[in-house]
Amino acid sequence: MAVLVRGGTVVNADCSQRADVLIDGGTIRAVGPNLEAPAGAEVIDAGGAYVMPGGIDPHTHMELPFMGTTASEDFFSGTTAAMVGGTTMIIDFVIPDPQENLLSAFRKWRGWSEKAASDYSFHVAVTWWDESVHRDMGTLVAEHGVNSFKHFMAYKNAIMCEDEVLVNSFLRARELGALCTVHAENGELVFHLQQELLKQGITGPEGHPLSRPPAVEGEAANRAIRIAQVLNVPLYIVHNSCIESVEAIIRARNEGQRVFGEALAGHLLVDDSVYRNPDFETAAAYVMSPPFRAKEHQAVLWRALQAGHLQTTATDHCCFCADQKAAGRNDFTKIPNGTGGVEDRMHVLWHHGVNKGRLTPNEFVAVTSANAAKIFNLYPRKGVIQPGADADLVVWDPKKTRKISAKTHHQKIDFNIFEGMEVEGINTVTLSQGKVVYKDGDVRTVKGAGRYINRPAFAPYYEALTRKAELERPKPVLRSAAE
Repeated sequence: MAVLVRGGTVVNADCSQRADVLIDGGTIRAVGPNLEAPAGAEVIDAGGAYVMPGGIDPHTHMELPFMGTTASEDFFSGTTAAMVGGTTMIIDFVIPDPQENLLSAFRKWRGWSEKAASDYSFHVAVTWWDESVHRDMGTLVAEHGVNSFKHFMAYKNAIMCEDEVLVNSFLRARELGALCTVHAENGELVFHLQQELLKQGITGPEGHPLSRPPAVEGEAANRAIRIAQVLNVPLYIVHNSCIESVEAIIRARNEGQRVFGEALAGHLLVDDSVYRNPDFETAAAYVMSPPFRAKEHQAVLWRALQAGHLQTTATDHCCFCADQKAAGRNDFTKIPNGTGGVEDRMHVLWHHGVNKGRLTPNEFVAVTSANAAKIFNLYPRKGVIQPGADADLVVWDPKKTRKISAKTHHQKIDFNIFEGMEVEGINTVTLSQGKVVYKDGDVRTVKGAGRYINRPAFAPYYEALTRKAELERPKPVLRSAAE
């Protein structure tokens, strides 16, 4: 059935205009003033509201097996919560165990994700290396539409990548035209600090940020950047939380390197005082990595987002309930790392970004949708309202308010890191594939309606990177026979 979204202001990353949006067959057919609704079309009144591309969260972990348990959020509940909050696509992570075949892990995650209500895609983590990993990376790119590979520089004795794995994987990604992404924390230092703190009798959640100070993130970010520089491969650094990693990214970009940075909504708004709460359950609920930082880091993250040094926002949505977090009651290193946020990202970023003058509405669209679509080669299928694009969009009322609470959210977790926050500016209608999936509190998501989205290799920035490498390639020195 056709849908006409009438009377709103269409907001894309590059411009805004008063226009109607005509949708048919899951695709945007026309954008312009005074469009006629076809016979039998559903008409949505967007008068006084913005019409924006649905959000893309490039960093989620639904149903993740991790630290002896499994994340409480499944692909249906998680994508439903996302769409209630205005996010219409997620990019989740396939994370093989060490020595686990990459393709087997990918098929396992694809099975779990069949229940997704929204469109989705996957990054695939490289957690070890041999010739089978080299081969599987090629198959994932060529046959399964994977164009990004994740590398954990933390979690020693589990999924941490040594430099040798980084080098091998980065080189293979360059051959394939894929993007390398990293979780930047020095795992050796984290492990050492954890053991030292436990020896000192620091066992509670307050030990978590002490074991992962900003310097360990900054060191790993800079190391990944320099490895990528030498190997001439584009790099995307996930969940930047501190001044040190932001400075490393700015320095690299100023030097002409193709480095992208992501900020989490939580890191922009929550500070490290949460870990000093005397109630274990409350403090443990905030344990995630990298940890929440002191307020001065938040200020730098906002400025970097505003200046374009960080290009995307995400959540690292990885939910563990109180009974799961209790596994680390006597040892903070055993608290499952992860928090929620996929339902709230768009709302808190509008309220604290647009309403406080840090972002324009167009910049909001860029950091919540368009930039992720461009970096992960989904644009212009996703991330923009224009003819031919997927009809994933939201009707956004800038004056409507909502109070965030675990009692009313749709995320499958018993805690909300933004608990009690009043936000002004929320989506009133969410459309996915041209269908209304949420409207004024009425949730209409359908289990299994989400599509796996292939992402082609060799995103446009690869062409510039290749040309630059050709121009900078050293020329051989010709010497005479006499020499």
